[in-house]
Amino acid sequence: MFKELIDKFYLDRQKDREQRHFYITDAGRCPRTIFFKFKNVPREEMEAKVLRMFDHGDYIHQLIMKPLLSIKEIHVIASEINIPPQELISGRADAIISDGKTQYVLDIKGINGTIFKNLAQPKEENINQLQLYLHFFKVPKGVLLYVNKDTQELKEFLVDYNSGWAKKLLEQLSDLKTKIDKNIIPSRIPDWPDNWQCRYCQFKEICSMADEGEMNWEEFKKRIESREG
Repeated sequence: MFKELIDKFYLDRQKDREQRHFYITDAGRCPRTIFFKFKNVPREEMEAKVLRMFDHGDYIHQLIMKPLLSIKEIHVIASEINIPPQELISGRADAIISDGKTQYVLDIKGINGTIFKNLAQPKEENINQLQLYLHFFKVPKGVLLYVNKDTQELKEFLVDYNSGWAKKLLEQLSDLKTKIDKNIIPSRIPDWPDNWQCRYCQFKEICSMADEGEMNWEEFKKRIESREG
C-alpha cells in the first residue's frame, strides 16, 4: 500500500514538465534529447526508484557539506549558490570553498560502486558542468568530488578553468536555442545508438523514427500523428 503511494508521488512529479530554459546539466549533452524536452515530446516514464535516486543526491550533498562546514582549514564561502541570472542557462553549484589561498567551485557527484572503482579521471559530462560554473563565478579552479554510494569512499579531481572549453559549450547551447526557436530538430549524435546517453534516453523510440540529419519539427509531428492514426 505505502510502496504504491510513494511510487505515485515520484511519478506524478515528472509529468508535464516542459523544459523552458537550459540547465547546466544540458552542457555537452545530446542536443536532440534537449530539443524534445523543450517541445514536451511524449517520453518513456522513469521508474520511481530512479527518481528516488535523484533525491538521494541531496542526502549525499548534506553528508559532504557537514564536515566541510566544521573543518577550520576550510572556509565555505557559499553553498548551493545559483549562477548569476542570464537568459541562456541556469544552474546551482554545490559550494564555493577556500583553503585560505585559493577559491574552488566544489561539485559533488554520487555514483555507484562499479563506476567508482574504475574511475581514473573525471567524467566529461561532469567537467562540462564544472567549466560553466567556473566561467560564471569567475573562479579559476574547481574540484569534482565523487562519492561511492555503496561504500561512501571518496575520489577528487582538480579541474582548471578553460575559457575555450566553456565558451564552446555556451556556443553549442546558443546554436541549439536557435534551432528550438526555429523548430529545427538537431541531427542525431554521431555515435547513435551506441552512445551512453542513448542507452538511458527517454526519447529512444521517437528519435529512431526521425531522420539522421536535421528535420523540420512541424513536419515530423505530422509523420508521428499519421503513424498513430
